[in-house]
Amino acid sequence: MWRGLLRKLRGNSRRWVVEVLPGLFVIGLVVGARSLGGLQPLELGTLDLFLRLRPRESIDERITIVEIDEADIERIDKVYPPEIGSYPIPDLELAKLLRTLQQYEPIVIGLDIQRNLPVEPGHKELLRTFNDFENLIAVEKLIPPKSGPPQQFPSDRVGFSDFPYDFDLHVRRHFLGSPDPKKKENYRYSLSLQLAQAYLKKTIKLEVKNGRRDRHAMRFGETEIPRFASNSGGYVQAESGGLQTLLNFRNHPQPFRRVSLHQIETGAVDPTWFRDRIVIVGITAPIFNEPINTSIAELDRSGQIDGVEFHAHAVSQIISAVLDGRSLLTNWPEGEEYLWICFWGLMGISLARKMRSLRTNFFAVGLANTGLFAISHLALMAGNWIPLIPALLALILNNITYVAFSQYGELLKARINERQRLIERTFNVIHNGPLQTLANLLRRVRDESVSPEQLLAALENLNHEIRSLGEHLEREILNREENLYLGSKIKLDLRQPLHELFYQVYTSTLERDFPYFKTLKIKIRNFDPTDSQHLNLEQKRALCRFLEEALCNVGKHAVEATRLIATGSNNNGYYYLCIIDDGPGIASNSDGRGTKQFKKFALLLSGELKRESLASGGTLCELIWSTRKRKHIILAEKCKHKLLKMLQKNSHAL
Repeated sequence: MWRGLLRKLRGNSRRWVVEVLPGLFVIGLVVGARSLGGLQPLELGTLDLFLRLRPRESIDERITIVEIDEADIERIDKVYPPEIGSYPIPDLELAKLLRTLQQYEPIVIGLDIQRNLPVEPGHKELLRTFNDFENLIAVEKLIPPKSGPPQQFPSDRVGFSDFPYDFDLHVRRHFLGSPDPKKKENYRYSLSLQLAQAYLKKTIKLEVKNGRRDRHAMRFGETEIPRFASNSGGYVQAESGGLQTLLNFRNHPQPFRRVSLHQIETGAVDPTWFRDRIVIVGITAPIFNEPINTSIAELDRSGQIDGVEFHAHAVSQIISAVLDGRSLLTNWPEGEEYLWICFWGLMGISLARKMRSLRTNFFAVGLANTGLFAISHLALMAGNWIPLIPALLALILNNITYVAFSQYGELLKARINERQRLIERTFNVIHNGPLQTLANLLRRVRDESVSPEQLLAALENLNHEIRSLGEHLEREILNREENLYLGSKIKLDLRQPLHELFYQVYTSTLERDFPYFKTLKIKIRNFDPTDSQHLNLEQKRALCRFLEEALCNVGKHAVEATRLIATGSNNNGYYYLCIIDDGPGIASNSDGRGTKQFKKFALLLSGELKRESLASGGTLCELIWSTRKRKHIILAEKCKHKLLKMLQKNSHAL
């Protein structure tokens, strides 16, 4: 029992090495490539794709953008003399715009225009405007080239307008805050956070606080804004300075209402567009505003937006999450992400093991890929960015690797089995031919029952038989002929019915010069026809070889045998090929190589080989196999009783 268990464990360990170890190596390669940043471009591209594939969202009516476009700048430039230096827009015009907007009673106004230096005329008027209205948020820049806020402007009403770029110069994140570069104990908020905080404080009395799950994050009430880390999602060693979060762009071609400076000056606006809303003022002329690459095609045909719209998206993300429950983008911890990748890698192995057909396997892998894509997309719509590209690679590569290794293993196994069959067939040809002749000759020499002339003739016959053996093997084995060679001259066509082949083997073998064939007085043979369609030529050849060897054993070992019964009969879906003699019985209980081979062969046919001494004297050699495709054999004792009764009947007749 222990040997069998150890053998099974050893077999399972080999199977584990062959099947699972290459898959683990592939998973390791995918994980390694991801951790080194090799998959980062693909993962970020997939994020962009999923953001574009989301359903279209509505316009955020709570935010209005006031843009100073190129036409506005050209119109204003014509009003002021060139020597004043008012380009692109003087402080006076900006002050007039802010006072006009204040008449519409917005909750907060964000001025996304640098005003750290005077732009005459009207600088004093602009400063008075800043002082008169406390709902104004001005901007500064913390990243070089740096730019400070307007002179004497309260620091709690200043937000920085910087945003982080990815390696491909696209923007997928935005800042919430950052330590003060001059005074580390101070903390600076971004323009988007300042605007969102002013709006939420006015509407629902919420202010920004530290997170609960993550103390370094920010939250408004129960809504905690996920903090971006250097390895968040598909990022690898990204710059994560300050407090950042992923930006969930609003998916709409025109996500916010845009109003030009000229429309406000001419009164071509609806006051409700501004009342109780967030208003962001910015210059959108391309010469003064470098476009931002977002990879979100729905925002613009080129995927580019201007800075003022970027801040509008950042503000909208925060207030929509707090007020509407709109999803914020987050990701799993790294450990869970790599477990997810390993799961799909093992799924690729499992599919390859279950689906033996390449077509079925291809369909199953395609279905799994579709499911993984759908799961990842639905997860992102719910705010979870899970690894898609690494999981797909692990699934596909592991499936291909397993199929390749298993195909190679099957090919190698087939070659080994073919060589084993070749060895066994060669052994059977030699064993039932020259070796049987040689054994008979040696017995006669030991018994001194052969004359020199007979010995010489026997040796010449053996020499001829050995020389013809190579030719027979080449024709039968190498050329894969559909024939069976017995001795040096007899050739049997294996396409004949099986019972006819048995008759020919029986007749040919009993004509051979074995001593105890000569003592036989009763020879009974009867081979019933049987359905052999499920047997291939190799199996029919092996059955004929079994009958030949069983008869040769009678001729060599059944001392003074007088009866030989060779029968083949059908019974309950099995065929019983039985050889019985009345010799002295089996002298040894050990199995020879031929007996071991035929026992294995019987198991392949869902049958059994029986070789035993009979109580009444003699030997029974019986090969039983299923005449239909079955895995288990139910031995019938009726055949044994039938054969024994036949033996007794013939004994009385003698």
